[in-house]
Amino acid sequence: MPRLGVNIDHVATIREARKTNEPDPIAAAVIVELAGANGIVVHLREDRRHIQDRDVRLLRQIVQTQLNLEMATSEEIIDIALEVKPDKATLVPEKREEVTTEGGLDVIGNEKKIADAVKKLNHGGIPVSLFIEVDSDTIKCAVGVGAEAVELHTGRYAEAKTEEEREKELRRLKVGAQEALELGLIVHAGHGLTNRNVCPVAQIEGIDELNIGHTIISRAVFIGLDRAVREMLALIK
Repeated sequence: MPRLGVNIDHVATIREARKTNEPDPIAAAVIVELAGANGIVVHLREDRRHIQDRDVRLLRQIVQTQLNLEMATSEEIIDIALEVKPDKATLVPEKREEVTTEGGLDVIGNEKKIADAVKKLNHGGIPVSLFIEVDSDTIKCAVGVGAEAVELHTGRYAEAKTEEEREKELRRLKVGAQEALELGLIVHAGHGLTNRNVCPVAQIEGIDELNIGHTIISRAVFIGLDRAVREMLALIK
């Protein structure tokens, strides 16, 4: 059964809508862990649109499971990661104008920059995952730049309009997961997964972790964060 990492960015999104002090993502992390999640995920964006530096530092102090810091390859964010020392870092593409992360990291087109970032983080004792599209050449390149893991982008599967298209994308995920495993990579998956579509992905052999955020926080508005996390854990099981 895959482990569940819960992304709490959108707790901070609500807070930043008013630039106030609630809801606090630190309190959310405590609830998420008590509900049984295996890790906390946050994305410290360069524009600080939701998670703030303060959040990352406090989360490092209170998270009892694993803290996964999503981040771009910018020097500023790398320096913060090396100071805070999350349990792992996930390198993701980042554009200021995007609403959420659009697609996987272009590892092949930015091989040297990504390899340098991985080397710096590894030297600081931080294992690195790369958020990527399901692509054979990209998976091979992830090994070449020194990544320990890859997170397969499940957006195309989640956004499929027909059952045929959904099955096609699911097969791609299965093939990608197997290839990554054969190359010695740990396999994670995430993006756009919900209560309605998570089960087939959770059943893919070899996936170690699912990272899910938006749908859990959305459910929490209506049923509470503890119950929303427990629902997702039950579906994954």
